[in-house]
Amino acid sequence: MAKGIMVQGTCSNAGKSFLVAALCRIFRQDGYRVAPFKAQNMALNSFITAEGLEMGRAQVMQAEAAGVEPSVLMNPILLKPSSDTGSQVIVNGEVVGQMPASEYFRRKGELVPQVMEAYQALSQQYDILVLEGAGSPAEINLKSEDIVNMGMAARAKAPVLLCGDIDRGGVFASLAGTMLLLEPWERAMVKGIVINKFRGDVEILRPGVRQLEELVRRPVVGVIPWMQVDLDDEDSLSQRLDAERAPGVLEIAVIRLPRLSNFTDFNPLERVEGVHLRYVSQLRELGAPDLVILPGTKNTMGDLLWLRQSGLEAAIQKYASNGGLVLGICGGYQMLGRLLRDPQGVEHGGTLAGMGLLPVETVFVPQKTRTRTTGRFLPLEGPFAPLGGVLLEGYEIHMGRTDSDTPAVMLEPQGGMPHPDGAVAGNVLGTYVHGLFDRTEVVEGLLQVLCQQKGISWEALCPQDLDIYKQEQYDKLADGVRQSLDMEQIYRILEQGV
Repeated sequence: MAKGIMVQGTCSNAGKSFLVAALCRIFRQDGYRVAPFKAQNMALNSFITAEGLEMGRAQVMQAEAAGVEPSVLMNPILLKPSSDTGSQVIVNGEVVGQMPASEYFRRKGELVPQVMEAYQALSQQYDILVLEGAGSPAEINLKSEDIVNMGMAARAKAPVLLCGDIDRGGVFASLAGTMLLLEPWERAMVKGIVINKFRGDVEILRPGVRQLEELVRRPVVGVIPWMQVDLDDEDSLSQRLDAERAPGVLEIAVIRLPRLSNFTDFNPLERVEGVHLRYVSQLRELGAPDLVILPGTKNTMGDLLWLRQSGLEAAIQKYASNGGLVLGICGGYQMLGRLLRDPQGVEHGGTLAGMGLLPVETVFVPQKTRTRTTGRFLPLEGPFAPLGGVLLEGYEIHMGRTDSDTPAVMLEPQGGMPHPDGAVAGNVLGTYVHGLFDRTEVVEGLLQVLCQQKGISWEALCPQDLDIYKQEQYDKLADGVRQSLDMEQIYRILEQGV
């Protein structure tokens, strides 16, 4: 059976996911079989496993850091918000339904056996499991039915490292206040404190660290510096969505939809030197890019209405009519069509006119398509011709079915029959495939498309090999955290348990 250690935070976005990834990498470097685990994740960034099951992207990133294949056992419950008060609930990779927050809160205790089955199955396969909490363990209105923070730590008998984000300010108060709000048995689970995202001279911090240790009666086992590490982020709290970047040779505008999902699709494009990729949520931000991307969304019809009301829809239609290149992925592809119908109320209900840029219609159905897939672009005419014949791979996650007479790609889904996908109409292209740009060949093909349209050479724009780049980033993260954490103490905490 694996030994467990858990990372919890004083708040969301305290750096828990990256600390878990770092520990997974460090333990792997030290020769252990290690895997991540998060009982319940709430995120719109998801991934399809080799078995065709859906899990949170953060645990995929952590599994990559650990050097193991992602498994839905690592994230048995995934909540995908579809409105301000409700989420699609996914258990062990399968959709069980749409629930208001109040209903899920009442029923989540019923899911404990399935969470523990996943944890025990994972525990049989590895030496160490690194668990991640969610939000804060001091949410006093939620603690009675907790299945992801101290409740999970107790069930797994996993000692807890409590992490605070010093960059946002008030880290001593947040750490001490969190400990104050914990029950005595919960405080007993906490074996070490970690201060994360520190900028400056750590010696100046020492007096505060000593006083904090006296207040909470726990050792500070590390002060981790702010690190420039480029890894896939968990959700739209990601700083990359608001990041200011220098202008590039090519400019790509991704529409920042209210329920934007799987924005990690575009990370490989960001990493090309000379490409300026930015996220646009207001009409005045659109400008005149070389490519507009409509990304995935958890609520296509709702976000299309937002696009319409914001004025961005009309601006994109005008941009396309003037020859501008437009690409839609998944929900963005559905929006580009003529009509969206939801007769069973899967998403929004009713019928809604699409943007009319692709000759397709979409019908929403209760059965979710979830599959890994490979394929290739079909021979294409017009601006997207350089993509013709290029191999691709990725995954599909969608509730709609879209009929097209002008497909863009031919797919071979895992365990399924080959079939055409997507559509192309001159300078507008759409597809259901997420992870489209994870293959360097597809990035190169798109660069050729954009440079040819702009009348410049693309050879100077060199996309990186994604896997090599990721491994370098995981090692960089592990090196920085190893230097900052007292790893001898971490191993003692792991060995002693609770």
